[in-house]
Amino acid sequence: MTSIKNLYDVAVIGGGPVSSQVAYKLAGMGYHAIVLEKKEKLTGPVCCTGIVSRECIGTFSIPDSVIHRWVNSARLFSPIAKSLHVWRDAPQAAILNRPAFNAFWANRAQSAGVEYRIASEVRSIKQSKKTALVDVVHRGEHLTVQARVVVLATGFGSWLVDGLGLKGAGDFVMGAQAEVETNNIDEVEVYFGSKIAPSFFAWLVPTVKGKALVGLLSRRNPPAYLRSLLARLVAEGKIISGDIPFTYGGVPLRPLPKTYGDRMLVVGTTAGQVKPLTGGGIYFGLLCADIAANTLNRCLSIDDLSADKLASYQRSWKRRLGRELRTGYWARRVFEKLGDRRLDHLFGLMESSGLIDELRQAEELSFDWHADVVSRIFNHRLLIKVFRSMKLPFHLEERLRKGLKT
Repeated sequence: MTSIKNLYDVAVIGGGPVSSQVAYKLAGMGYHAIVLEKKEKLTGPVCCTGIVSRECIGTFSIPDSVIHRWVNSARLFSPIAKSLHVWRDAPQAAILNRPAFNAFWANRAQSAGVEYRIASEVRSIKQSKKTALVDVVHRGEHLTVQARVVVLATGFGSWLVDGLGLKGAGDFVMGAQAEVETNNIDEVEVYFGSKIAPSFFAWLVPTVKGKALVGLLSRRNPPAYLRSLLARLVAEGKIISGDIPFTYGGVPLRPLPKTYGDRMLVVGTTAGQVKPLTGGGIYFGLLCADIAANTLNRCLSIDDLSADKLASYQRSWKRRLGRELRTGYWARRVFEKLGDRRLDHLFGLMESSGLIDELRQAEELSFDWHADVVSRIFNHRLLIKVFRSMKLPFHLEERLRKGLKT
């Protein structure tokens, strides 16, 4: 095999925005990083709506050039088409142009000195006493990349996680999405129901004039459910045609038990750092990318890249996100058990009780941080009856009401 460089400080596997953020931060700290991406280009379609919060936009200085539009409202439809309109006066989220977003992050990292190798499929990672050896096939040529440490940020379902002795995601869901032509749809729509997206939800998200993304998450057969949804939206006159290609992807609902090892960290969707209630992973992934870079800076500076030393990465990201991920996961499990009848009842109660207005006016509640929203819902005097009718285990009901603070 050919070695393409004597030694890198960091080899990042995966070319998405989380990968690029890790590499960019480390390059700014003076380290030499390489990004290895198996796809032929970084700007291809992805199974992601690209909705991120105003907080995410500000935290990471995301430019207007990669934003399709800002949104401040959405219409939610229950299984029997009851609707809830949720809104705030100020924009709450931005819909990204995902290919442009990916390219922006990669270009910024390259400007900072990060080397990119696209069309480079990693076949194995082996540890030596002083380096990690990454075997790569780049357009038919076998190469070896040597690095002091490796970061896995390949997205969901990478076999590399299991191959390196780390246990994969314990729970996950699959998604399907298509870009469609619309008839003047200008607001995000979200659909619930066992005949639309069993135990999860579907979406219609406008991007640019006359275009939108339609997709869903489901534990079983998402393509069949998406075809049915597209036919329904055509019949309702919301979209022009349902005969279009899909993209597919997986979403982990729980983080990996272990996101570090000797000379290795796992970041982003690969690590399961994803909001379980919505499947959104961009913001949490970028936050963890910064945590990973800071951890690596400390460990590289003292040349100690052992699992014992790198374990501080997992402690750090769990302090930041642990409560949110736990609360979101258990709330997700409760939601899956509601069923269509209870969900319709819940829709009606949320509107008649004024809870929607209460949540709208609570400025401290966030698009990204769901634990407090979950706690409010489970504590509401009218909604408590719905959850008690489900006969949830007492400890789970109590923990969700407290936002899993214990």
